[in-house]
Amino acid sequence: MNDTFAPFDATLRDGRSVHLRAISPSDESELLQAFARMSADARYMRFMRSVSEPNVERLRKALATIPEHGIGIVATVRAPDGIDIVGTCIAMIGNDPSRCEFAITVAADHGRTGLGRVLMTALIEAARRRGLYEMEGFVLAVNQPMLRLAAGLGFTISNDPDDFSVRLCRLRLAAS
Repeated sequence: MNDTFAPFDATLRDGRSVHLRAISPSDESELLQAFARMSADARYMRFMRSVSEPNVERLRKALATIPEHGIGIVATVRAPDGIDIVGTCIAMIGNDPSRCEFAITVAADHGRTGLGRVLMTALIEAARRRGLYEMEGFVLAVNQPMLRLAAGLGFTISNDPDDFSVRLCRLRLAAS
């Protein structure tokens, strides 16, 4: 299936503008630069463990499987070298083709601007257009900003029965 995400510009709460578009394999170098700009704490929140180096092979595999097995959106801003990626969100479809798992990253200098909400709202709508039934994500219990965002977007939040430090966020996207 093709990801039918239509690019658009969004103005954030602080007045800055970002461009949202579908992710592409050509974004690899910009994604690696974005990873390098992340703090150790931000990496821990995103990957739920300490990560000092990007897994380039895993990144390439994910980029190669989108849009067939997922949806990926990047938020970009102009930069001296062209663009910088300041936010990403993906929804990967696993063995059950009616469900997807989301992940999101927002650059520290774009935090608390509404970019996370803009990205997640766009991802949710793209998943609905694709006909997916449910979206879920695993979030560290200490990641209160993400849990507040998920709750505000209508996700139910429950404890992960296998790990007390993780919360499971689920959103029904369509009728069964």
